[in-house]
Amino acid sequence: MTAVAAPEDLRSGKGHKGENFPVASFLIEARHRPAILAFYRFARTADDVADNPEASPTMKLELLERLRATLTGESGAEPSALALRQVLAERKLSAQHGLDLLEAFRRDVTKLRYADWAELMDYCRYSAAPVGRMVLDIHGESRATWAASDALCAALQVINHLQDCGKDRREIDRVYLPEQDLNAGGASISDLDAARASPALRVAIRGLAERTLALLAQARPLASQVSNGRLRLEIAFIQRVAEDLAQRLTRHDPLSERVHHSKLELAGLFAATLGRLSGILP
Repeated sequence: MTAVAAPEDLRSGKGHKGENFPVASFLIEARHRPAILAFYRFARTADDVADNPEASPTMKLELLERLRATLTGESGAEPSALALRQVLAERKLSAQHGLDLLEAFRRDVTKLRYADWAELMDYCRYSAAPVGRMVLDIHGESRATWAASDALCAALQVINHLQDCGKDRREIDRVYLPEQDLNAGGASISDLDAARASPALRVAIRGLAERTLALLAQARPLASQVSNGRLRLEIAFIQRVAEDLAQRLTRHDPLSERVHHSKLELAGLFAATLGRLSGILP
């Protein structure tokens, strides 16, 4: 491919409104949205670098290193990292969450398979947990919320992996579904190449979705632990969406069936969340 000068050259064009779960939605107070979006743009840039199908692993690692150097102040070259660094300085927040994300994206470049659930959860510690922790830090929430937040974020990550398992295998030969879970029911990685999941793959996906529901049970106290009312509602809505998706994945085949929500379905879930949490908004 043509020589790449910067991480932004590999941007996919995907924005926060195209994500599977809300990012800095209207529920978030306006004063906090720019900081969350700065973190999102940094993460989106790094993710696009790691997932680019044409760039070499060496090039990807070099570009991720440029993002790290700018985030830590060793350089000022990368716009998304520089913007995040400025936000962190203004709010007196650590760069650690961004650095943890970069560790996950380095793994995405060098690691294409996961042996078991524990290995996948260790990946989620770097790829997912920092997102929730950063949002909580931006809102000034207690670190006592981190355990439930980590469980929710890991669940969201696994749901994305299950929804996109065929696409990830097809486009970048990356498989997040643990080999131990695949092999336990007689499935193999090659089953992901089919247009429809084999019975053995369905068993593995169902089992992983059930594990995800267990994570969501651990995450359920999070909304009540958060002091900011608008963030509480956002978390409750995300929790409801995630529970519904995980339930769908116990019943449906992500290779051949739609497992994403339509806008109408999301509106219904939001109304149900409001019904349960009436009066939560200030």
